[in-house]
Amino acid sequence: MCRSNSAGTMRRSETGALKCAHVKSKRIDQHSRVNKIMVTPAEREYLLKQLAATRERVLRTLQGLSREQLVYCPEAGRWSVADNIEHLLVAEKRVVGGIEKLLQQPPDHSKRPAISDEEVVAQVGTVVERVQALPQSMPASRWPPEELLQEFQKTRQRTYDFAATVDGDLRQRFMPHFLFGDLDCYQWLVLLAMHCQRHCAQSEHVKASPGFPR
Repeated sequence: MCRSNSAGTMRRSETGALKCAHVKSKRIDQHSRVNKIMVTPAEREYLLKQLAATRERVLRTLQGLSREQLVYCPEAGRWSVADNIEHLLVAEKRVVGGIEKLLQQPPDHSKRPAISDEEVVAQVGTVVERVQALPQSMPASRWPPEELLQEFQKTRQRTYDFAATVDGDLRQRFMPHFLFGDLDCYQWLVLLAMHCQRHCAQSEHVKASPGFPR
């Protein structure tokens, strides 16, 4: 677990930016925000900024690390830096693939998100307590540690390009989250960015541990 004033400031900044995006959205989109039918230009802009910013944070986290440093675990049951990045990769590929499939199906107007966009940012983007990942996204050495950086860059670019160009109704298609309940597909894309914040914080905690190879 890693708590810091900088993490709190970052969370407030991200949440504030999202609120600003919603204010701008109201000016751009005169439709009711109750149903949140479509993603507005301001919401898309916010999403793309977060995907770009968290990509850079992952790159900084991995920069200059040797294989020994990537695979170092501070204690039994804890993840290494490589484990955290592999988990991000697997989750991101699954989520974007799931959204692409949902966009081929009719929208579901009967559902609403279980939590707000702001809650997604606040709850996912900060490490408050450790959460057990789903079995399908657990680290399993799918890629050699030295290939994780390249694989992440490729995967995040695909996510960014998808988010920049998708014109389907992300707000009326839903996937369940194992902790939060139903999230709409726009929220899932925001979650991917915040997910990076969470696991970069965990990775930085590993790098700061006394036994980390120097």
